[in-house]
Amino acid sequence: MGRSANPRKFFTQEEQEGIVAAVAAAEDRTSGEIRLHVEGKCPIEPPLERAKQLFIQLGMEKTEKRNGVLIYLATASRRFAILGDEGIDRVVPENFWEDVKDVMAARFQEEDFRGGMVEGIARVGEKLREFFPWQVDDVDELPDEISFGGEPEAEPPPEPD
Repeated sequence: MGRSANPRKFFTQEEQEGIVAAVAAAEDRTSGEIRLHVEGKCPIEPPLERAKQLFIQLGMEKTEKRNGVLIYLATASRRFAILGDEGIDRVVPENFWEDVKDVMAARFQEEDFRGGMVEGIARVGEKLREFFPWQVDDVDELPDEISFGGEPEAEPPPEPD
């Protein structure tokens, strides 16, 4: 399947709904917060630096337990990163984020972008649950919806018939 580099069209509506459902399911068992941000081109390298900028722009550092996780995907640049806030980053095993990235990258190589996202979200959710289990008074501090950034260069118009 040829995918659009346009971040809003990269995932089908059905894929977006599946990813949002995966975030909601993961967050149902933890006080942690997971967000996916998709944009066209990664304006700085490495993409983890862009994820750090977005983390602040999205207000993810404001969670009570500092246990937010951002998954960042640049569709046109074909780059991604995972960033955990200091609360979760302090307690996960040393290579945890890289291990999750490797699992996701393997699915991405097979062009299974939705599956890679869902699996990555599930693994992050399991770790959040381990260290930050859901409590009766937990509130959803951040939206589950995918956030979108700048568009890549306009796609060429379709060829006339």
